[in-house]
Amino acid sequence: MGSAAKTREVMERYLHGHDASAVAEDAVFVVMANGQEARGRDAIEKFLDYFYGQAFTAQFHQKDLVVDEGKAMVEGDFHGVQNLEFAGVPPSGKEVHVPLAVKYDIRDGAITRANIYFETDALRA
Repeated sequence: MGSAAKTREVMERYLHGHDASAVAEDAVFVVMANGQEARGRDAIEKFLDYFYGQAFTAQFHQKDLVVDEGKAMVEGDFHGVQNLEFAGVPPSGKEVHVPLAVKYDIRDGAITRANIYFETDALRA
């Protein structure tokens, strides 16, 4: 199995199997709009739980996945209801649809970094 194939396998485990072992113990996820970081697998799991289950009740709907050796980019739509203030936007209780893209770095069979591009202007609209 080539390196791009290994990268794809890690991404499939993470995106579709929600396998926490696909994230390295010392991984860093960064929200690029504001620099907010989650460092380490436990912090990342808490951040994702907060993002998808508390601040929002939401799901990610994948449109595209591009994979290369040690790198991946996923694009999709974030759909759900905003429950708490997020990025200065007060909760409306209405359904939101926000474009979302994430660039991942993968090493030794695990995600080591994710740069998250969340369109907060779409959330405000």
